[in-house]
Amino acid sequence: MKETRIVFFGTPEFALYALDSLQKSFTVAAVVTQPDRPSGRGKKILPSPVKLRAQALGIPLFQPVKIRTAEFAAWLQSISPDFLVTAAYGKILSPQILAVPRISALNVHASLLPRWRGAAPIHRAVLAGDCESGITIIEMDEGMDTGDIILQDSVPIGLNETSGDLHDKLTDLGAKLIVEAVTAILAGTAKKVAQDDNLATLAPPLTKEEEMLDWSASTGVIHNQIRGMSPWPGMYTRFKGERLKIWAGRPLHLSGANCGQVLAAGKEGILVGTGDGAYCISLLQPPGKKIMDAAAFLRGNLLLPGAILGK
Repeated sequence: MKETRIVFFGTPEFALYALDSLQKSFTVAAVVTQPDRPSGRGKKILPSPVKLRAQALGIPLFQPVKIRTAEFAAWLQSISPDFLVTAAYGKILSPQILAVPRISALNVHASLLPRWRGAAPIHRAVLAGDCESGITIIEMDEGMDTGDIILQDSVPIGLNETSGDLHDKLTDLGAKLIVEAVTAILAGTAKKVAQDDNLATLAPPLTKEEEMLDWSASTGVIHNQIRGMSPWPGMYTRFKGERLKIWAGRPLHLSGANCGQVLAAGKEGILVGTGDGAYCISLLQPPGKKIMDAAAFLRGNLLLPGAILGK
């Protein structure tokens, strides 16, 4: 199957596994990734993970600022691909681009479509408290993750799993399914299934406002927010007027607690009242410091029962 030519579109780490898997079975004739962008506190211009992998593999690379141009379409047509494959590329492909491949244009999407169409399906699944997620391989159309389903498989989401945990599960599954999908299409055995738009939910990008904890929310919602925003971008509360990031903890069933009030603080954790119970913080991060457990934090910070977090 090495004669099958694929142009791969992808940008973050999630896409690396799919790229690696495809290039072992087929010919990845070119890679398209986002332009180098500022990253980290120093805003240093860095290449995407997919760019680095393409360079290491010696695959021709293109980083268009805009893809809806005649120049890009001409370049893509010059590659003569059988398939286009996208995985977290970051832009919707135009009908003109989707018409280029000889056989099909496929997308590796990190959800059980039609649930969680959009840019942040992994985060949204955990934030919503979903008990499962998965990978869907679709044949792309003009819409946002609306194309026919070629293959789909699920993985469970544990009660304490983070978005990072789910990401790692789905990278492996996506790499497996995309090769199976291309192989099935080439063999003529692939079966397309239309999505039910009535079941669709959206997964918009995360916002800054969503990073702030509201202690009046239910304990379950708070637990889902903390694990859903880990390892990026993180949830925070306020302590002495400064941001205090909360990275892990566990929900507890208590009654009569005031929202945001510290009920107890010790080596077992920092117990904080919520809208319907309490949450025990186990890992947190003061400004400019590393992530630490509750005991380490309390050695350097006076936090007594009765104190209010969030102000």
